[in-house]
Amino acid sequence: MMQTKKSLCNIKGLSEAKVEKICEAAEKVVNLGYVTGNEYLHKRKSVVRITTGSNALDTLLGGGIETMAITEVFGEFRTGKTQLAHTLCVTTQLPLNMHGGNGKVAYIDTEGTFRPERLIPIAERFGLDSTAVLDNIVFARAYTAEHQSNLLYSLAAKMAEEPFRLVIVDSIMALFRVDFTGRGELADRQQKLAQMLSKLSKIAAEFNVGIFMTNHVIADPGGGTFVADPKKPAGGHVLAHAATIRLMLRKGKGEQRICKVYDAPNLPEAESISSSLFCCIQITAGGITDCKD
Repeated sequence: MMQTKKSLCNIKGLSEAKVEKICEAAEKVVNLGYVTGNEYLHKRKSVVRITTGSNALDTLLGGGIETMAITEVFGEFRTGKTQLAHTLCVTTQLPLNMHGGNGKVAYIDTEGTFRPERLIPIAERFGLDSTAVLDNIVFARAYTAEHQSNLLYSLAAKMAEEPFRLVIVDSIMALFRVDFTGRGELADRQQKLAQMLSKLSKIAAEFNVGIFMTNHVIADPGGGTFVADPKKPAGGHVLAHAATIRLMLRKGKGEQRICKVYDAPNLPEAESISSSLFCCIQITAGGITDCKD
């Protein structure tokens, strides 16, 4: 029901007549039509919020990383994006009464930055067995944008059989920026990106998992001299509309990092550093934690 009839007809062995019958049968099983607000509110009660390891950041996010949603974190290099991803690999496996997700994690690495040994001290911090933690993470290294997209098909098959709670893509735009060059390929790049983000959104909705993706920033030539920080997240409007929650990380003093809510449907955009929609976190051996200052 989440696929077009055209795409289903491309599957070997499925004719138009078979696709019509499949869709008719699926409509009787799955209701994708109108529901009341109360019915949807009841469905939203199944959303799990996974702790980030920082009380301040959890408060900023209304409890943690949401399932059935796409959370994007962008920032310059060395702002803690990958460290946050590693921390979530562990916290997702915590039981629900410890604000975890009680599920497995899928990690798609596009830049070669995943380090399983980094998870050992983080697991120890939360009192988990590091061997069990690593066994509950499925990892794939993507080398092209097409490979990155195709990995989602096999991942969906795994999710139909095992209890996953989080999908991490670190980072979402790296391979697209390599495989598509120049303005001449920009339209094709954005279309392929939109299709992959649509797959992620459908996986999040169907399996009640959270999608956590990191993103680069790019220089904005039109930012002007008087703009304090003329950088913006890569991916353009396609990525901006696909992400449910967008967070911006920037460097603070030492190992401190400042997180700002850039866009979210349930939170207003922060305007100043004095706003409660900012928080300060730091990177430690045990992953992302609260700032002590």
